[in-house]
Amino acid sequence: MVRAIQPQDLVDSTVVDNSGSKIGKVGTVYLADDTRRPEWVTVKTGMFGQKESFVPLSGAGMEKDGLHVQVAKDQVSDAPRIDAEGHLSEKESAELYKYYGLPTPRATGENARNRGRDAAAGGAAGGAAGGAAGRGREAAMGGTAGRGQPTGQETAAAEGGRHDASGRGDVVRSEERLRVGTEQVETGHVRLRKYVVTEDEQVTVPVTHEEVRVEREPITDAKAAGRAEIGETEQDVVLHAEKPVVQKETVPVERVRLGTEQVTEEQTVEGKVRKERIDIDDDSRRGKKS
Repeated sequence: MVRAIQPQDLVDSTVVDNSGSKIGKVGTVYLADDTRRPEWVTVKTGMFGQKESFVPLSGAGMEKDGLHVQVAKDQVSDAPRIDAEGHLSEKESAELYKYYGLPTPRATGENARNRGRDAAAGGAAGGAAGGAAGRGREAAMGGTAGRGQPTGQETAAAEGGRHDASGRGDVVRSEERLRVGTEQVETGHVRLRKYVVTEDEQVTVPVTHEEVRVEREPITDAKAAGRAEIGETEQDVVLHAEKPVVQKETVPVERVRLGTEQVTEEQTVEGKVRKERIDIDDDSRRGKKS
């Protein structure tokens, strides 16, 4: 036998869509009018979970990794924004069912009221029908709320307190607390691109050249020198010199690649939270705060 989903199992559960993608955390659980079983949940989405969207529990099931629902993540993100404030009206519920393309359950709050009036006409079940007429969808922030018309100790508990037989009472003080998480988002793109620039470069290179030098050597042995004649004569001497020759070649000089590293820094976030304060009001000590 499949175990029905209990409200306490849903609170703060991870919600997974029909493709296996994580949507967010359960914020509020809404119960059905007739069965008092979970019918809707709100899912915390967006940066720091500040946005809540309604998700139907029709066909949903609890698994090890969280609550698996039969709708897509994009549907949840684009769902109508409804400020239920703990109570989901019949009109709002019908609007959500229509958006998700789901049939509206037959046992709505209006049907419950009609059954209540019929039972009241019968006489014996009149009180129970009056309680059924007062039913609506109630939500618990971080849990679930009861159904029907509370009486006795249920009324005291609904008002945040209780009384015992001796007349002594106590109240539960609650407060909101910020729960801050993180999510990964894109912050930009970095591209690696190379381009060509032209610059002047000077290189000093040694060069050599030939120069003419006149050398004179006296002749001491005229016979060895041969016959001498008076006249004009000339000689050519070829001079040589080195000149710089420039050639260019392309060589690799370095390899550049892009990488990422994680840097952790601290950021401060702030938000408004509500806190309950307790006033003690009696004849001897009025208005004293604790």
